[in-house]
Amino acid sequence: MNFSTNKIKPKKQSTNIQPDYILFLLVSILIILSIIFSYSLTIYTVEYFGYNQFHFFLRQLLVGTLSIFVMWTLSLIHPDKIVGIVGMSLFIIFFLLMAVMPFLPSSLVTESGGANRWIRLPGVSLSPVEFFKVGFIYFLSWSFHRRVMVMPKKMTLKDELFLLAPYFGAFLLVVFIVAFLQKDLGQVVLLGLILIVLLVFANRSFKVFLSLGASALVAFILLIVSAPHRINRIYSWWAMNQDGILAIMPHWVDNYLRIDELPEPYQVSHSLNAIHNGGFFGQGISLGDIKLGFLSEVHTDFVLAGIMEEIGLIGLLFIIIILFSIVWRIFIISRRVDNPIYHLFSLAIALMIVIAFLINSYGISGIIPIKGIAVPFLSYGGSSMLSMAISIGLVLSISRTVKKERKSK
Repeated sequence: MNFSTNKIKPKKQSTNIQPDYILFLLVSILIILSIIFSYSLTIYTVEYFGYNQFHFFLRQLLVGTLSIFVMWTLSLIHPDKIVGIVGMSLFIIFFLLMAVMPFLPSSLVTESGGANRWIRLPGVSLSPVEFFKVGFIYFLSWSFHRRVMVMPKKMTLKDELFLLAPYFGAFLLVVFIVAFLQKDLGQVVLLGLILIVLLVFANRSFKVFLSLGASALVAFILLIVSAPHRINRIYSWWAMNQDGILAIMPHWVDNYLRIDELPEPYQVSHSLNAIHNGGFFGQGISLGDIKLGFLSEVHTDFVLAGIMEEIGLIGLLFIIIILFSIVWRIFIISRRVDNPIYHLFSLAIALMIVIAFLINSYGISGIIPIKGIAVPFLSYGGSSMLSMAISIGLVLSISRTVKKERKSK
């Protein structure tokens, strides 16, 4: 079975051979900022654990430099020679790694929250799900082009569900491995949203999305009630938000939904304090207070809160503008490319960045329960940054084939 896209003949291939250098530059800026804040936000952590003061900085510097090099290298290769090979390799290899992780000896895995999420290698730990996401996106793009986009849009609901049944089965297997074995519901939500949106662009009817939406809601509730730690997380989130929600509801609802004597979520409370302390202009880089033992993991899941405390709302808006400029340029590449697989792949990579950012930012601000999703390019962690660099490198490779915008006369 051929996983490449060499047999796809676009209507008109552009002679443009230059990748999107602006996209490369914007991503590189965020990686550099991540390296800076990996030092600024870990001052207390290195003291508490007795690490060298440059412990996190040097690791992020190494991964950041490698990530920029990977992006640049991939951007120089024609997509027909690299995208299919890399995409399908990531899908197969890291799916197998996630499947065997529960059976690996404790010397080879790192446990977190009662689940094995990292493979321990000499000097580093690898999170397979971060790389699997990129491979999963390519697999969907490749398979949708071969089996879904070629089918007529006007089909009975039964025929459409039968057409999509293999994807539902594959996704349920992913749910079992990621949500149950690795206890990482956030990644499942992200992948599920990408799957649904890609179906929109794969020429499927609206009735399919209604069916998928109802099924996804039921499955989401079942995944929550099946794990006590997720129920506690919902209770903790409700404790912080129930006053505001119940204030706009009828009075009798208060008697049924109000829960007394529930502690507010510790992490989110301090995250909101950090956001408040930052104000418009921040307290200055390395001068934040919340990172001094009040907010753990401030350089990973709560990096946006730590960043805002130090550079304020103005600085955070600057970062958000860069992030969404990256997404916008990827959308442009997706819209202009002729190859349907490249179109779906680029689109899904942009969606992955947006969804991950929104889940994280809504979580640290208390709008939704915390999901443990890294902020693309900013959170500390080699697996997240390197996998995102590979995905952007593939998009940069694809950008070499896009049609130049024609100026209207």
